[in-house]
Parts: sequence; structure tokens; C-alpha cells
Amino acid sequence: MRRAADPPTADEEQASCTSSEPLLKQDACDGNSSSHTISTWWARSSRRDSDNPTRRKDTPDWPRWMTARRDFHHDEKLMCGLKSRCCARLGLGTLIFLGLIQLFSVLGGLLIVFVPDGIHRITDKWGQLGHIGQGLSSWPTDFSRGVLPIPCHSHNDYWRRVPLYSAIEAGCISVEADVWLFGEELYVGHSLASLTPNRTLASLYVDPLVQILEKQNPTTQFHPDGNISQHGVFDTLPEQSLTLLVDFKTSGSALFPYVLSALEPLRSRGHLTYRNGTQTINRPITVIGTGNTPFSLVDSDLANLHHDIFFDAPLAAMWEGLPGETSTPAPTPESLVYGADIDASLPDGSASDREQQSASEDDMGQGMSGVAQSPDAYTSENSGYASVSFAQAIGHVLYGKLSDSQMKLIRGHIRGAHRRGLKARYWELPFWPIGLRNYVWDVLVKEGVDLLNVDDLKGATKTDWGGKTGWWS
Repeated sequence: MRRAADPPTADEEQASCTSSEPLLKQDACDGNSSSHTISTWWARSSRRDSDNPTRRKDTPDWPRWMTARRDFHHDEKLMCGLKSRCCARLGLGTLIFLGLIQLFSVLGGLLIVFVPDGIHRITDKWGQLGHIGQGLSSWPTDFSRGVLPIPCHSHNDYWRRVPLYSAIEAGCISVEADVWLFGEELYVGHSLASLTPNRTLASLYVDPLVQILEKQNPTTQFHPDGNISQHGVFDTLPEQSLTLLVDFKTSGSALFPYVLSALEPLRSRGHLTYRNGTQTINRPITVIGTGNTPFSLVDSDLANLHHDIFFDAPLAAMWEGLPGETSTPAPTPESLVYGADIDASLPDGSASDREQQSASEDDMGQGMSGVAQSPDAYTSENSGYASVSFAQAIGHVLYGKLSDSQMKLIRGHIRGAHRRGLKARYWELPFWPIGLRNYVWDVLVKEGVDLLNVDDLKGATKTDWGGKTGWWS
């Protein structure tokens, strides 16, 4: 008697060709009646189950190759999940490790701040009451300790939140005050609308300078007479004179005697630079008149009796070429020659003509009031600066770079000023874009300009503004 699990006979396989199972019928009728038919796999699997009593009864009767493939895919998914979890844990562990390092670094810094070591404890508390160096941390002239003077001019200094002192703190060796005469008082401000009764030349500049210089020149057992050796406002360079550039805004001839009078507190203490007839005596404060300051009064022995106000000469008139160059380079679209060439280009009856006709001869603006007939009249005996508007004399900086003709103008101006013993200065410099401003500053310093006319004190006193090549920098 045949068992149900025995392999089917040949007659049974042939009969299966007529069965109603189309898939099975196709396999058998195609001649695949050997061990590759489903029935054969089923029979073999059944025999293995009967021959292997340890086989679990609840295990599905799958062919081995299907079972193995299923187990392989299952194990592959397990491995992928395990790898993902390992990567996530590794990344999280790395972040935690780096965070701990940063935390320890911060805690170490705080530890140094709040619990300093030996040398830090000494330097932090040195000179204080009850600590090392008690009473030794100050000296009479420490007003500007650590400040190094640099050749910059604090343009419109009175606009700053702290006039005068901010410029000294930055190291500027020159400050500017715009002065207006009303009644018998000199008021400081950029325009009439900005004037106030308490902002005067005395309150903003003369009186503070007197106080600073009294501190810088004390009378002690080592220095019995404070006037013997005049120390300036900079303790790191006591011989450096601070220039007070007084911009005459109202009538120059009317202002001049009042400015002379306002300077008396500095003059009487011997703080003003002056000319003694043969040489210039350098003192802590040098006063230079600009704006409507008349050169004719500055150069007068009668009007400028003490010879302690100097003139801001016209830089454009001092252009000098190299050997073989006999004339100023012709104006170009990007550079205009300052002075008569500009006035001549104005049409008759223009607003500028009418304003100049109504103005007196000594109210023509910087370097043009009561001027001499020849540029050679301006020397170190009567002048300190030689200045001009950069925008008018040099023009716009096109394409982020000065042209060859502009460079020729700059070099000729500086050459002429230096030959006369004067300091070259350009005002109305470009201030934006910052890269363009820095580029112009860098060029002027390299070409030998003596003072940078600056509004941005912090930008001017940095050491990294040079070397720019264009406005995009």
C-alpha cells in the first residue's frame, strides 16, 4: 500500500497533465516530470520531515532555497538597522565629547578670571590699596598713558560725543574747531542752526587744554618750574605739539582779534608755538587759521603781534613737477585744478559769481582769503599747513583707482608743500565705500601726505586699512 508521501508514479504524473491546475499542468506537460516539479519538492520536503523527528512541527513546509532567501533578507535588514544605530551613537558620542572639551575650556577661562594665578593676581591688583605696588601705579603726567600720537587730523572734532578728548585718546595730533563770532563771543559749530550758548571756543578747547597741560607740567621738587620744560598732551611723546585748527566761519578780519584774545590763557602760560623772528619755537599747542582766516593778517607783525597764529596755505597753488615739468598737468574729466580754472568755467552771472562779488576780499574760504600774489610767499615762518579739497583738486576716483594724471597732481602738491616746509593735507576725502576710502588713505600716506583728514577715528587708527585696491575690497 502506497504512502501519501511516496513519490508519484509515471501514470500519476501523466494523469496530472489533464488536471484542472493550469500552472502544474504546464510544468508536467513540458516534460519537467523529474525532481524539479513542485510535487517532487513537496514530496522530498515531506520525507525530510518524517526522517527528522527533531524538526519543529510548526515550521512551514517551505522549500529550503526559499527559506534561506527569506532568512538572508531578514538578516540583511537587521544588519542595516544595527549599522544605522551604531553610526547615530558614534555621531552623538562625538558631539558630546567635543561639547565637553568646549565646556572645560570655558570653565578653565572662567577659572583664570575669577581665580587668577600668581602673576595675574599681581598685575590685576597692582597699585591698589593693600596690594603690591600700592601708590606706585600713577604719576603726574599719566593723563594720556599708553596713547601713541599718529599723523591724523580730527575733522569737525566738535561733532564727536566727547570733543578734543576723543581725538587725543585716538592719538590724533590735530583737531578742528569751526568758530563763529556773535557779539563778542566765539561759538563752535558746523552751522548756525547747531550753535548753542555754552559751546564756545573757550569751553570746548581752550579751557580743557589749559587743564590738561597744567597736569602735564606740574610743579614738583623734581620739576620746580613747570614752564622750564614744556610737555605736550602726549605722555609717550612729550615734544609732540597738538595743532588746533581754527576754521574762521564769519568775517575773517572781524574774527581775528577775538581769536587772538581767546588764546590768551594758553599764551600766558607759554603753551603756544610761536615765531621769534629767526626760528619757530615749538610748544605744546600750535594754532593754525583756516577758512576765512586772512593771510594778510597772519603775516602782519602788527595784527599777529606774538606770531602764534599760522596760516593754512593753498596746496593747489604749490604744485611742482619733476625736473623738466614746468606746468601743472591739464585738467581731465576726473580731475579739476583748484582755483581760477574752476571759477573761469562758471557762466557769467552765476550764483557763485554773485556770492564772491558780495563777499569781502578776506572771506574767500580756505587758503584764498587775503592771499599773497606768489605761492612762494607761504613758508614755515607764516604757515603750518598747506591744504586743499581732494574732491575739487583731484576729483572723483573712477573705477576704484586713481588715474595717472591724478597721481601726478598729488605728487606735485606734496612736493611743493614740502619744499616750502609745510605739511600737506587734503580735506573732503571720499568716505564711502569703505574700501575706496581705505585705498585713498593708503595712497596718500605712501605718497608722503603729512596728515590724514579723518572723520572715523577708529578706522584711521587701525593698522589694517592699508593695501586696498578698489571700492569692492
